[in-house]
This record gives sequence, structure tokens and C-alpha cells, in this order.
Amino acid sequence: MAVQFKDYYATLGVARTASPEELKQAFRKLARVHHPDVAKNKATGEAKFKEINEAYEVLGDPDKRRKYDELGMNWQEGAGGPFAGGGRARGRAGTAPNRADFEFGGTGFSDFFESFFGSGRGGFESTRRGPVAMDDDEEEFAHPGEDIEADLLVTLEEALHGSKRKVTLRRPGHNGGSDRQDTYQVRIPPGVREGQRIRLAGQGGAGHGGAAPGDLYLRVRLARHPDFSVQASDLYFDLDLAPWEAVLGVTVKIPALDGLTSLHVPPGTAAGSQLRLRGLGLPREGEGRGDLYATVRIQVPVTVTAEARGQWEQLARSSSFNPRKTP
Repeated sequence: MAVQFKDYYATLGVARTASPEELKQAFRKLARVHHPDVAKNKATGEAKFKEINEAYEVLGDPDKRRKYDELGMNWQEGAGGPFAGGGRARGRAGTAPNRADFEFGGTGFSDFFESFFGSGRGGFESTRRGPVAMDDDEEEFAHPGEDIEADLLVTLEEALHGSKRKVTLRRPGHNGGSDRQDTYQVRIPPGVREGQRIRLAGQGGAGHGGAAPGDLYLRVRLARHPDFSVQASDLYFDLDLAPWEAVLGVTVKIPALDGLTSLHVPPGTAAGSQLRLRGLGLPREGEGRGDLYATVRIQVPVTVTAEARGQWEQLARSSSFNPRKTP
């Protein structure tokens, strides 16, 4: 099956000239609608959420976006690209004696993404181990199987609670034989980190000459979330406040991975302040959870009514506050 070009700009509904902030806003808007936890149809919402994540994974990264824009619609003709000279568009074990194509399913990424933006060449990284002598009296050498690596998209909810994922791997048939598809129930443990590898022992490339097969590694890629960014086991949320809320203080409801939670904003909170909610982050290594930090952003109205303007003018006349006064 031929790989289809992915128009990531169309997926996010933005122009090719969209700014980073416009891309972020488009992603957040769509992700809040299609996130599996809130989508009306969980199955279709999950599929759409993965498409949106993949698009933002590329366009939200300056280096990936530049590479994507250079590929353009003539992606199949890219010099030195994984599809140059024909061939299928799945992962390739380029170091194998007979070039082999692999096809992954259930990882959360399309073949197009894996081929150009995956963790290794062709969507996986294939490592050939050195030959090992079978016997001192034999000239034959045993070749251990290759280790195969693919990306696995994991949501923050999965990273918090853990989950099981069905992943398929289609392997090419040997000597003209039929392809073989293997299905794995992959356990994603709570607390997985970005870049962490989940090992499936003995499920990589076949060994030769009686040698052991390689391993299959699934490298965790944490899905972008519409509300949170991640640093280690801590989560960060942008909290928008009106000027009077920052001055007078307020109690607000903000999202957390466990559901809505209350946050007290003390009077006189400045822009850029980080308010901590303990234990509402991701699992820490060992035990316990990280924290959720709400980063304060002060928002001002773009337009005001005549009455509101008069109230702001009265405040300006009566207040002695001067933000530019030096100590």
C-alpha cells in the first residue's frame, strides 16, 4: 500500500505562513474538541487527536517544519529520501543483506511521519550486531538479528495511569514468501518518560546461522496536550487572569489530569508567578507524583465600553501605583 502525503497545515486548518503562536492556538482548539476524554465519539476522537498531534509535532518544531516545507508536494522525489528509487514506504533495515521493509500499526504515527520524522531512519532504528563465530572449526558465521526501534505516541493520561496498546508489525516474507504480521499487547507502565524505550525481547529481526533474534524497542513520544506542557514529572499550565483578579485575588477552577481542581490566587499576584499544586503531576521515579504549576498571565480587554473606560480612567486618577517607579 502506497504511503500518502500528509498535509499537516490542512490538518490544523492554518495557512502555510502561520506563525508559531497561530499553530499553537489551532492545535489547542482542535485538541480540546477531539481529545479522547472529551470527544463525543471516543474512537473517532482518538484517531483525530493522533492526526492533530502528529501535525503539531512536525509544524510546532522549527527544524521539523523546515524539513517538511523543503519536502513539499514532491516528497517522493526527495534526493536521498527513503522513497528515492521506489520501494515501499515503511521502515527499512538498510544494513540487512537483503533490504527488508517493515510496517507498523497502532503506534499512533502514520507511515509518512515515521519515514521522515521518526526516531530512526525509515521510522525505526535498525542496529546490526557484529558476526559471531559459530564454531572454531567452521567458516560460517552466525549473525544476530537486528534491533528494531519505532516511535510510540503516549498520551499524558496513559503516562499517568499506564495502559495497554495493541501494536502490529508486518515483516517481509523470506525468499518471496508472504509477509507475516505479528500483534503485540504492549504494556505502557505508569510514569513513562519522553524518549524511554519499551523493550520486546526477541521480537526484532531474525538471526542467521542459528543466532538469536534482535529486540523490538518502542520509543515513547509524549503526545502534546492542549492544556499542559511537561518538564520531567511536573506539568505546567498557563493561567489567564484579569487585572482585577490578580490585584484582588480569586479562586478559580483549572484542569488537571485527574479532573478540575480549585486554585487560590492570592491578592497582588504578578504576571509570571508560578502557583504550585502539589502531587498533581506525572508519577516520579520511585514513588509519588510531580507537581502542577500554574503560570500567571495577565490579560487585558482589547476593547471596552464607554462606561468601562470611565471606570478605568477613574482608577488611573485615584491610584498611586506606578509600575515604572524604581525602588
